[in-house]
Amino acid sequence: MAFDFNYFGKSVGIDLGTANTLIYLSGRGIVVNEPSIAAVNVKTGNVFAIGNEAKKMLGRTPNYVNVVRPLVNGVISDFEMTQEVMRHFLKRLSGTSPFFSYRRAVVGIPSNLTEVERKSVEDAIVGAGVRNAYLIEESLAAAIGARLPIQEPTANMIVDIGGGTTEIAVISMGGTVTSKSLKVAGDKLNDDIIRFIRDEFRLVIGEPTAEELKIAIGSAVQTDEKSELAVRGRDLTTGLPKEVIVKDAHIRTAIIRSVKMIVEAIREVIEAAPPELAGDILRHGIHLCGGGSLLRGLDQLIAKELSIRTVVVDDPLTCVARGTGITVENFEQYSPVLNHPLIPRDIRV
Repeated sequence: MAFDFNYFGKSVGIDLGTANTLIYLSGRGIVVNEPSIAAVNVKTGNVFAIGNEAKKMLGRTPNYVNVVRPLVNGVISDFEMTQEVMRHFLKRLSGTSPFFSYRRAVVGIPSNLTEVERKSVEDAIVGAGVRNAYLIEESLAAAIGARLPIQEPTANMIVDIGGGTTEIAVISMGGTVTSKSLKVAGDKLNDDIIRFIRDEFRLVIGEPTAEELKIAIGSAVQTDEKSELAVRGRDLTTGLPKEVIVKDAHIRTAIIRSVKMIVEAIREVIEAAPPELAGDILRHGIHLCGGGSLLRGLDQLIAKELSIRTVVVDDPLTCVARGTGITVENFEQYSPVLNHPLIPRDIRV
């Protein structure tokens, strides 16, 4: 791929997620949607796989290969690896030239990050080849991506259930009125399933298998359609491979406590909202997005528990990325909702 000098003027929107990284390139839409994972040779320090290729290696590598997830609960835990992952994705878009650079990036982050953690995100993006990085809270980006009327004086309630965190917010007049960031999301549900299978069946499984169970037969409420899945792992008693049949009821039992924690957190945010906005929420409903919103019956459970209409937005997996993309393409309009860098590096053209 030849290098395109037009990329020097391009801007990107980035959903830097715990599970997946999505990049929206201005004028083109979402061009990257891959796992936030890297495989590293611990002997040489070389990174030899990033994204989809690295995810295939989870739980299947020799001792000298370490599969790293550089973000934990939406927070950068490995700065250098996060920068390497971003550099890889951004460079793939612009060609092989070492001189690539993007004009501007808008990055979605959890609402509860400290100033140090926010600065770490900004530095990682700038170090990956962007001249200037602006931060936006994921809940705001999700609301923009869902095309909710956030600038109007009315309540827009968004619940973004990602891999590491669940972001809950009530937004009105372009700002967050009340919000909560919960470290219970897709990864926690996977852990719940791993623990339940170990305790119930005396079987050890890995994270990819737990995620497959969650997606294939997981549900938040009992359904008329019964489903089951054959699962293979290591028998705790004999240490040998073993196969068991796991039913949807097992997965529901495994994850229900974490699901109820999300429902209670939504209730707390609504209770903290001003009375007028609470009335708006009842009228407009709750909007779910993120990969976790695809759990079957979750919208029904929330609606039942809170007596508020709950809907999953269109294309929930890319909602935050689309929001960052819309923001970067309409930068002047959305500039007030962004966290601006301490030292402006943007060059206006």
